[in-house]
Amino acid sequence: MSFMETLVAARKDAAMTQAELADRAGLSRMTVQKMESGLLDPRMSTVLEMARALGLEPMLVPASLRQEVEAFLRSGGKYLAQPSGVSAPPSIVETLALAR
Repeated sequence: MSFMETLVAARKDAAMTQAELADRAGLSRMTVQKMESGLLDPRMSTVLEMARALGLEPMLVPASLRQEVEAFLRSGGKYLAQPSGVSAPPSIVETLALAR
């Protein structure tokens, strides 16, 4: 799923119209429509405003860590394959839960 497809899905999950998203992000409805349909290649700042208007905070991940981060997210934060030589706990979620 592309980043824009993720934003469209988030907008629909929030039962938000393109006009409502545009208003919250400070954009025109036509800009949102063109971005969602792939007719406009937006600037990063515009995409960030759309994401934040949907309650999302995009995060850049080094390409070399993408698979590990995706696995971590899919597992609900319960698994993180550790590179050799790293002494971090296998699950930060478990560590944080124990700290409560």
